[in-house]
Order: sequence, then C-alpha cells, then structure tokens
Amino acid sequence: MFFDRSDRVHQTMRRAAEFLDGAGIKYAVIGGMAVNAHHHERTTKDVDLLLTPDGLRALRQLAGSVDYDPVADRPRRFTDCRTGVTVDILVTGSFPGSGAPGPIAFPDPAAVSQTIDDLRVVDLATLIELKLAARRYQDFADVVNLIRANQLDESFGEKLHAAVRRDYVECLEEKRREDEYEARQDRDAQ
Repeated sequence: MFFDRSDRVHQTMRRAAEFLDGAGIKYAVIGGMAVNAHHHERTTKDVDLLLTPDGLRALRQLAGSVDYDPVADRPRRFTDCRTGVTVDILVTGSFPGSGAPGPIAFPDPAAVSQTIDDLRVVDLATLIELKLAARRYQDFADVVNLIRANQLDESFGEKLHAAVRRDYVECLEEKRREDEYEARQDRDAQ
C-alpha cells in the first residue's frame, strides 16, 4: 500500500502540502519521503518538512484550525488528526543530526526545492548533503541507495559542500562493494 502512494503517510504529505501552499508558506518535503521522490523506494512512518522560522510560526498559528495537533514538549512536531501520522518540521538555520552547529545548516526551502509530482521536494544534492551531515546510519544507507537509484558517480560530489565530500565518496565506494557482492552472488548461483 505504501508504494502505491495511497497510504496514510502519503495522504498526510499531500494534505500538508496543500495546506502550506494554500497558506502561502514555503516548504520542501525532506527525509524519507524525499528519498522516495528521488527514486529510492523505502518506507517511512512520518512526514518531514523544511520550513523557515516564519513558516513554522505561521503553521503554529494555523495548525489547530486545520486538524494538526501540536505534540506536547515537541515544538516542531504535529499530528495529522485525520491520519494519525506525525509531521516533523526542520527549520532553516538549524543543523542536521545532533543539532550541534556545523558547516551545513538547513537551507531556505524556496532556494533548494523542486517540483516532483506536484509537491515541493528538496533537490537531490541538498538531500544528500543534509543526510551526510546528519551522520546517522539510516542517512548513510539512504545516500548509498540514492547513488544507486540515480546512477551518480564521483562528479556529483562536486555539487556537495566540501565538509561531506569524503563521506559521499565512501558511500559511493560502499555502493560499488555492494554491486560487486551481488554480481558474485549471481555468478555463484549459476
């Protein structure tokens, strides 16, 4: 059901996008749903959106009137009352991963989004850069799979911040090791 795009997470993403567009709030889909938009199919149970600080303030003011409940003690998390799916907000100027200041911060969604299936989605280079900067295992796995799904090579690394280029190359090498392993398994099975 997830990959036919009719599940609760996809419904929540589309509802949130329609609401933000209607309210004139700039956004970009980020996280697992952006990974899917950029051709690597994987499941996720929430929706992550990139907003500016002003966009987050506007969302907080309007949230209760459009069936989005703020989550107690989580000022950037909302629950879609219709679907029960969590919507997490990442804010321009904050830092991925641990949140500790670093060379890469979340950018303005208007500057790094592209339209995919009528949704504003963070572009591929920014998605990969932010995932590498977050330094989580799932994010590195996503980068390996995005490299595979989009047939990226070393030249793509030039589009990334210098602080994450070495990690990008390591993910590219991991993708190649996995490809060699799969080829070996296929040969051995014959």
